[in-house]
Amino acid sequence: MSDIHPFRGVRYNQTIIRDLARVVCPPYDIIPPHMQSALYERSEHNFIRLEHARSLPQDTASENKYTRSASTLAHWLAQGILTVDEAPAVYLHDHYFPYQGQEYRRRGIIALVRLEEWDRRVIRPHEGTLANPKSDRLALLRALQADTSSILALFEDADQRIASVLTAKEKDEPLIHFSTDSGEKHLLWAITEADMLAQIQRNLAHQPLYIADGHHRYESALAYRQEQHKKPVKTSRDEGFDFVMMTLVDFADPGLVILPLHRLVRGLPAKKLDNIRNGLSSFFQIQDLPFDSPDVWSKVNAFLTEEAGQENIALIGTSGKNLLLLKPRDFASLKKFLPGSRSEQYQRLTVSILDHVILEKLLGLKLEREAAALAYSYDQLDAANMVLSGEYQMAFLISPIKADVIKRIADVGDRMPRKSTYFYPKLPSGLVFYRMADN
Repeated sequence: MSDIHPFRGVRYNQTIIRDLARVVCPPYDIIPPHMQSALYERSEHNFIRLEHARSLPQDTASENKYTRSASTLAHWLAQGILTVDEAPAVYLHDHYFPYQGQEYRRRGIIALVRLEEWDRRVIRPHEGTLANPKSDRLALLRALQADTSSILALFEDADQRIASVLTAKEKDEPLIHFSTDSGEKHLLWAITEADMLAQIQRNLAHQPLYIADGHHRYESALAYRQEQHKKPVKTSRDEGFDFVMMTLVDFADPGLVILPLHRLVRGLPAKKLDNIRNGLSSFFQIQDLPFDSPDVWSKVNAFLTEEAGQENIALIGTSGKNLLLLKPRDFASLKKFLPGSRSEQYQRLTVSILDHVILEKLLGLKLEREAAALAYSYDQLDAANMVLSGEYQMAFLISPIKADVIKRIADVGDRMPRKSTYFYPKLPSGLVFYRMADN
């Protein structure tokens, strides 16, 4: 089902750029303005200039952040700042990172994957998307004809046949090996051996791939491919724009850390806040948990993750002294306010109940139009502090969604509410990328 190809990756020339930690950057979708400025200052060759260049007040249709990215790419290639690998490869990427006092390793393989329309079920999404991020990535694709940041997708390696190839490859000296100030470490190998490539391709060919992170990038790549195929010039099925760069990770990888995205709300009238407890009591059993109780966060986490309480929610903000622990009274009363057209798997998600029953029904928010009223955080303490500081009125805390739930949702052809999952940490941009002209 999945058509996997090696490619000639574009990488920083390490004889010129000796400290890669100074030039890699996060993907565009988690770079706020202050981080963008800091990355510009960090190095004149920071990948931010390609991945998410600055907008300027004087920008026009012919001179803007996308055209500047294209000029920068051409300039860096001409100068030798960036070089193109001679042999097509599938790249092995080991990403080490600390989380909650432990070190993890997430192992991925970076490859080209043939673009397929959603209805073919070869590539399966799990979350909804918005229009604006797609238009941004499409504009960058048009300007660069390159994938600057990789899509994260999941696959199954039940027999560990792909893992055995990767284990053999890691005995070689890596092309890239560096650590960052945040405690992360990156190792990259190029797999060019024909037998190894064939085994990877063969074992992925029979199965679908599940997009974990990068739905907007995938849909932008689909739109770009459609544009190119509409041109009068005759093309084959193996043009550069027929493929997209993905990092593929095994569902069972112990470094696959999936965090929840807690919801924060502000801008509600006082009357709405005063009545929220009464409204919640119609659907949930409510338990008060004092903020100053011993091991308060351990108790919150135990409540959110208890086996019989997969739909539990914790609320901060109705009282300065207490959290509210919300346990659904019964699913039937909730189901009346959940979209009847969606699957049972969708309706049972805590994030679906939170979005449709609490945010839309009780608080009256229109989620697609309430960008200023809503924020998201994968960090409980960060969410709590934003409420306690008065920046937001309420925070709703939920438990993480497991990888097998993502697979089940995608397998029935449904999608979770947008911003349901946060794969931690994000893949870096700038390790290696795909330029269509080079392949």
